[in-house]
Amino acid sequence: MFSDRVSIHVQAGKGGDGGISFRREKYVPKGGPDGGDGGDGGDVVLLADPSLRDLSALQRRRWIKAQRGENGKGARKHGASGDDTELHVPVGTQVFTGVGDLIADLAHPGARVVLAAGGRGGRGNARFVSSTRQVPRFAEVGPPGEEHDVELHLKLLADAALVGLPNAGKSSLLRRISNATPKVADYPFTTLEPVLGTVESPDGRQLVVADVPGLIEGASEGIGLGHEFLAHLERARTLVHMIDASHDPGAQWQTIDAELGAYGAGLDERPQIVVLNKADLEPDPVFDVDDPRIVAVFRLSCATGEGLEEFRRRLFTLVPEPEQEERGEDELADFLVYRPKSKTRQWRLLRTDDGFRVLGPPPPEEELERALRAAGAKDGATVEIGGDAFELA
Repeated sequence: MFSDRVSIHVQAGKGGDGGISFRREKYVPKGGPDGGDGGDGGDVVLLADPSLRDLSALQRRRWIKAQRGENGKGARKHGASGDDTELHVPVGTQVFTGVGDLIADLAHPGARVVLAAGGRGGRGNARFVSSTRQVPRFAEVGPPGEEHDVELHLKLLADAALVGLPNAGKSSLLRRISNATPKVADYPFTTLEPVLGTVESPDGRQLVVADVPGLIEGASEGIGLGHEFLAHLERARTLVHMIDASHDPGAQWQTIDAELGAYGAGLDERPQIVVLNKADLEPDPVFDVDDPRIVAVFRLSCATGEGLEEFRRRLFTLVPEPEQEERGEDELADFLVYRPKSKTRQWRLLRTDDGFRVLGPPPPEEELERALRAAGAKDGATVEIGGDAFELA
């Protein structure tokens, strides 16, 4: 089943803890501290993959976690960094926070965004040696990675989109002119999910045409199936308005156009190609709508094939070419309103022989407890803050 929305929980990897170690070798007296640094935790990354069509793969994978960094070891051996977890999503995926703020819009192949950054590796005790502290018996604990609830919404990318009332012949037209094989039947709402088809011209140019479920009056308010899928029309550069020529074409056009305007998002401003289908039933349909958005009107029959070749040929001249945008090498996401920033830690958590010690301004209780639990602290562990010690409950 087609899936265009999914909620997931992403958790980046914890940074590895710094090592507490002292060099002890034969004939090397007073070897000193040699604990290495921990490795960085892995990130959770989203990547736009043109080979995917929907978000169904993530419906079965709601909790995404990246690998943690390895702890530092003796002999100044640093821990390995955790591997990033890369999630592949279709081109056109939008990312929202749990409260509905837009994070990123991955609208071109290869667009990439970090959803959760991994924690930095903690420093080993060898990094804390100074002239007044020759034998540090503590090391820095690697902080936990970022953790978020996010929602993914898919808006299909298509050059043209078919719109119209149920049973107008949208699926039949897509089957006739493209490589798609949507379901076709003689009852309304045979299309229950969007379908994409590729139309090829003799010179090799390709157009992607989308077929969405039929719209009815009130679709913009949630009536029928149209409201759920109207968002997939937002990225189409041209709307192909399918009309049953045997039943008052002008009234049908007015009904659907009113729903596009009520939905908003600029759908009522897009260029429209009007297709009067079922010419075999109505050889001379009357369509007297005069609107500057209508760039062409075609009379054809999906049943007999009349007018299909001309329509296919003209489609490549009527659909405008996509605007080419210059992108810098470091521009990964097409649109980025908000990115969770890595918080600069004003405090540090150290592991000591007796338990844990907090350096710097005291952090919020929830943040401190999360860091302690990620570091493996158990109930009863001793935590020292500003010279005062307490036991973790």
